[in-house]
Amino acid sequence: QVQLVESGGGLVQAGGSLRLSCAASGRTFSSYSVGWFRQAPGKERESVAAISRSGGSRYYADSVRGRLTISRDNAKNTVYLQMNSLKPEDTAVYYCAAARGYSGPPTKLYDIDYWGQGTQVTVSS
Repeated sequence: QVQLVESGGGLVQAGGSLRLSCAASGRTFSSYSVGWFRQAPGKERESVAAISRSGGSRYYADSVRGRLTISRDNAKNTVYLQMNSLKPEDTAVYYCAAARGYSGPPTKLYDIDYWGQGTQVTVSS
């Protein structure tokens, strides 16, 4: 099992940057592939980025590609989401999520075995 705690959300102006962190506890973090999802009010939860167990394979949604970067540091049991050039449409609750059983980047809700509680990101115009 793994427990996930997100941090780093907040209020920023359009064009600004944030770095989200997902701190994991439990054995063994490197055994899990990890994704970032977001959910805006009235919308479905969607995948924005995901990373494989080793960090060698990554996925990005078309809406964020080139602006967001996912990375992981297995030695620190942490996954990051660097968010640059933020837009108002990026406003959402962002969730860290972990999958077991396979090594590839998890991008579907049914891939996920563990969820964090989420962190709010608000981008003002």
